[in-house]
Amino acid sequence: MEIVVPPALTESHVKWEGEAGRAWSAGLPALARRYLEEWGLRLDGASMHGVVSLVLPVVRADGTPAALKLQPVTDENATEPVGLRAWAGDGSVLLLEHDPATGTMLLERLDESRSLSAVADDLAALEILAALLARLVARPAPEGLRRLGDIAGQMLADVPAALAKLPREEDRSWLRRCADTVAELVGEPGDRLLHWDLHYDNVLAGEREPWLAIDPKPLAGDPGFDLLPAIHNRWSEVVASGDVRRAVLRRFDLMVEILELDPARAAGWTLGRVLQNSLWDVEDGETRLHDVQLAVAEAVTHRQ
Repeated sequence: MEIVVPPALTESHVKWEGEAGRAWSAGLPALARRYLEEWGLRLDGASMHGVVSLVLPVVRADGTPAALKLQPVTDENATEPVGLRAWAGDGSVLLLEHDPATGTMLLERLDESRSLSAVADDLAALEILAALLARLVARPAPEGLRRLGDIAGQMLADVPAALAKLPREEDRSWLRRCADTVAELVGEPGDRLLHWDLHYDNVLAGEREPWLAIDPKPLAGDPGFDLLPAIHNRWSEVVASGDVRRAVLRRFDLMVEILELDPARAAGWTLGRVLQNSLWDVEDGETRLHDVQLAVAEAVTHRQ
């Protein structure tokens, strides 16, 4: 069976890494064949991809289905195996093999065609997601992960330059408010093992468990920092509710209840996540804060 690298994946790597990205993408078939041989795998279907990784459905020598994930090692994904080992399949996809030199992983096969985005009731889906997140953050973070305290400190250092690039006073005011909140919390950043990107499309159906989390960006910190991806995902349903603030708070309150978090602290770290997203947007050339980020920030301030 031929190993096909989707053009969209190559385009993504070229966008971020230029010709080095094109070269890496071109080398994917050879890299995949190497691990098919070393780990005794055979291809079992068409290739899939995200923004960064190529995923190949495979079968192990004992007949077990699995997924071969190939991605360049970056600061963002280098600790993914560390988190997956710590969870050991408790709420997350199982890590079966890993080569640290290339970042290649062999993972438990899940159903990529069925994510929580397909669950019609967004609050029912959120209950499933929050229950998984509660299991994930129950563990203390292992050594070697990025730490929220360090990240929050760098965020605060980046605020003055970002403020200078925002012409609207409303945007500058919200950025300051988020930064002030993070400044109050940064001394107690937490020590739980966070996923950092748990939204509806990062929860897939499985056989070992009905639903499991994938694609973590493991981080040591406060669980409140992990709520925002699920709060602002499936945003069209928030808007369709007719009351954005109420819909945001329904999601926020549900997650806080299931994770048994202090609402004020969770609201503060959610503002911290709004700050992080907004700083990234400004770094990418945006000159105003995103309406969704502002809506979430405005809503959760009622829980501080």
